[in-house]
Amino acid sequence: MSTAPSVGSVAAPAVDGCPPVSAPPQAALPARLLYATSAGFGGTGLHLTSYQSALAAEEAGILTLGVGYANQQSQIPRQRLRSLAAHPVRLLSALPSPAYYGAKKRYVDWIASRELARGSYDAYHGWSGDSLRSLLVARQKGLPTLLEVATWHRNKGMTKPFETRSERELRARAGWRAWMDRLPPSRQRVLLEYELATLILMPSQFSAQTFLAAGIPAHRLAYVGRGADLERFTPAPTPPPIFRAVFAGALIKRKGVHHLLQAWHSLSLKNAELVLVGALHPEIIPALAQWKTDSVRVLGFSADLPAIFREASVFVFPSECEGWAKVTVEAAAAGLPIIGTRESGDAVIDGVTGSVVPPNDPAALAERLRHCYDHADELPAMGRAARQRVEENFTWAHFRRRVRQAYARAQAQARSGAHFSL
Repeated sequence: MSTAPSVGSVAAPAVDGCPPVSAPPQAALPARLLYATSAGFGGTGLHLTSYQSALAAEEAGILTLGVGYANQQSQIPRQRLRSLAAHPVRLLSALPSPAYYGAKKRYVDWIASRELARGSYDAYHGWSGDSLRSLLVARQKGLPTLLEVATWHRNKGMTKPFETRSERELRARAGWRAWMDRLPPSRQRVLLEYELATLILMPSQFSAQTFLAAGIPAHRLAYVGRGADLERFTPAPTPPPIFRAVFAGALIKRKGVHHLLQAWHSLSLKNAELVLVGALHPEIIPALAQWKTDSVRVLGFSADLPAIFREASVFVFPSECEGWAKVTVEAAAAGLPIIGTRESGDAVIDGVTGSVVPPNDPAALAERLRHCYDHADELPAMGRAARQRVEENFTWAHFRRRVRQAYARAQAQARSGAHFSL
């Protein structure tokens, strides 16, 4: 069951889902920005979002140095990027993934904090979980800082003490295993990052609500959303010959895949197909064994989502916890109506570009799938509205302009002495 607040349970965020995206004047921006990420520059997932954030600074002429783990792009000159591809943390690559990625986060933070301490910068932009040392150095130097978050507030809309009993017990443990378990960024570390940052960048409306519910004021939040490549993701000229629902993402419970399988099984639709695209995690195997039928195809990971989307009728994403699932805006760019939860991002306008369903509700999901199946004639118009919404609000160019607006806001708050005080 989702522990996050419902959309109506906290005050409406002061960050707008579609704010104006005019470019701020150059004088309003910092002049020398250090950008750091534990992802790479270019690729997919967070690597792509990290690259687009760095590109926002490069386009404004303020990116002095970007620090990350790989460089798979060509628009930002290489002399302005420091790749940590040969980092010493690779020696720990045999550790479980959470520990290894936690070590990578600590290392990029250490590199960035040293660079901030000895370099000539007037702003810092980093990612949640990667930035505590760097934010402390920036605060000591009086620099404006931006903290980008991938999902929700770490408390996920719940009221928690700064340290819970289980967290205290983990901190008190000794030995190799305890050290390894403490490598991922702790909740306390991330909460301190929130307090230190001048401005926190919100991927979605729902993400903003979780921060407001935790008591972080709206003036410290800046909506940036997510984007899609309109040239890569394009609508199909005609609908597919059968009703085809597509899910793309990690095949895990958090994304509601087990509920989707149950809902689809309950419908027994004829001349219809459910396509699951993404890495199959062991936790979903029991659900596949129970609910999979001949009308369900599990494709695994695919590098050609645009082609898969062009053969789909509707995109389904019933996640219970996301910042903004970028794949939803990519599906919308491909002209697909979306059945999704409010928790998965801002791609859906209920009844216009698709349908909003509650998380963890197979019955509601089945009802919306049945409606789309029975009213297939309504889907093309919804798909066109979804594409138009992306064109007008959620391209990567919109995202980069919102990031530059956030730079201007952070700079203005620093100049006015409105830094948040611990």
